[in-house]
Amino acid sequence: MSTNSQTESQPKIYDGDGDILMEADRQANRLVILPSGDPRKATKERDQIRIQWGHFLLSDMMARRYRTVVCSVNPEDNSDGMISTIGEMIPTSQWDNESITKYARVYAERSPDKVLVLKYDMDEVNVLALLRPLHQPSFTLKDISAGFSTIADMVERRWDRMPCASVCFLGAKSNKLVDENGNEPTFETVLRTVYESGYRGDMYPSLGMWEIAPTGVFATYPFPDSLKVMRSGGF
Repeated sequence: MSTNSQTESQPKIYDGDGDILMEADRQANRLVILPSGDPRKATKERDQIRIQWGHFLLSDMMARRYRTVVCSVNPEDNSDGMISTIGEMIPTSQWDNESITKYARVYAERSPDKVLVLKYDMDEVNVLALLRPLHQPSFTLKDISAGFSTIADMVERRWDRMPCASVCFLGAKSNKLVDENGNEPTFETVLRTVYESGYRGDMYPSLGMWEIAPTGVFATYPFPDSLKVMRSGGF
């Protein structure tokens, strides 16, 4: 009796036989999103980072869902970077790879060891670009921490710059992110770093993370305490 009640109360996602037809197998790129918290409870505080699983940052940006986008820039070549792609996609933008890189080089040469945040006005969106230090081949977690402290101040105090979205800096071609051992950090480490720096905007996972099922993921950070309990051996 209870089984039938559960079946009857379970909502359908698709019309017709869509629910059965859309059952993912192990050959498909898929995500398992786990619920976290009570959706009926809300606070006025900006206390979470929303993780945009399954969405495309460039498409959302072109649809004007964001006023500010956070990504990276370097003083050598940004032809493979998100920032040049944004400049090329926006018809009214006067920025291209050459001008973006030249602008970054000026600031990098003035402050070669500093982590700077450069602002690129691309008409439809403001790009806040974390500038990779001149003599570093990659970003470090300290760079991300310092950069996002500045970004948080630039965004949280200016409502006209919200909503804001950021790349996760993982899987990058032009501006890689490494930890203290020279390896790419976990997504959780990146989230913790930017959260502790004060950032509360949205964050987009890298495309490589779309294939991580059956590992479950959460749609917001901080993650629930249940994860800490499981890691400590509890249930």
